[in-house]
Amino acid sequence: MRIVFAGTPEFAQRALQALVEARHEVVLVLTQPDRKAGRGLREVPSPVKAFAVERQLPVLQPPKLGDAAVLDDLMAVHPDVLVVAAYGLILPATVLSLSPFGALNIHASLLPRWRGAAPIHRAILAGDQETGISIMQMDAGLDTGPVLERTTIAISANDTAGSLHDKLAALGADRLVHVLEEAQRGSLTPSPQSQEGVTYAQKIQKSEAAIDWRQPAVVLDRVVRAFNPAPGAHANFSGTEIKVWSAHPTEGNGAPGLVKAVGPDGVVVSSGKSSLVLTQLQRPGGKRLPAREFLRGFPISAGSHFALPA
Repeated sequence: MRIVFAGTPEFAQRALQALVEARHEVVLVLTQPDRKAGRGLREVPSPVKAFAVERQLPVLQPPKLGDAAVLDDLMAVHPDVLVVAAYGLILPATVLSLSPFGALNIHASLLPRWRGAAPIHRAILAGDQETGISIMQMDAGLDTGPVLERTTIAISANDTAGSLHDKLAALGADRLVHVLEEAQRGSLTPSPQSQEGVTYAQKIQKSEAAIDWRQPAVVLDRVVRAFNPAPGAHANFSGTEIKVWSAHPTEGNGAPGLVKAVGPDGVVVSSGKSSLVLTQLQRPGGKRLPAREFLRGFPISAGSHFALPA
């Protein structure tokens, strides 16, 4: 099929790569403009652009899609379908209806659960036992279109946002290729989304990653996993913001934030009626380290306290 692909981060890059390897003709790639990043604030291309340039695919990076010139560019390549994955820009109705097969979106949740910007993080934070990929026919709403395929996977007790992202990116790429094969055969059956069970995955705020020791350890475990690799769960100890990259709940109670025990296997901190064992930490300007190594350069003693967030 002749495909216009719209996407920006690594999640989308995996889908674009699958399309190319399946020998679809990607006639144009849309991705967001380069962003300044790093200490030198150099402009860095998105993962989608980097892959497209490597494969010599034509790229457009408009700041918005409403301009007539952009629509002219899209019409000029005569696509059969528009494929969208984590693009980050709103698609106007003129773009959604541009091609014979319309616009298909790869969404990292089991719609209608977790419509919106951060479905992977929200699924972990909510303690969901499963999630998945929905391939959706896009309409004017926010992830409200009919679903063409829905595939479920389990969320393990050790999944972070990073590990779950990688699983869903691979799954989404695979199912996208399958859906396009079905579309070519004319065997797709769109299913309207249920009006029950609708939830919205609001954009992540850094303030949500602050560890509140008044919360149960099972909740804090989800916070640590949901914000790994970004922005990183963090806690304040003696005025220093420490990132917590790995932890697990354990039994035992005490005052919230109280350091109950310190050892090579971790730092045990009370969180109300339970405790959290911190097993991988990072100080400002330092590296992620197992608790044993971290404590050599940043002593924490039993009986001390982590601060409670305001």
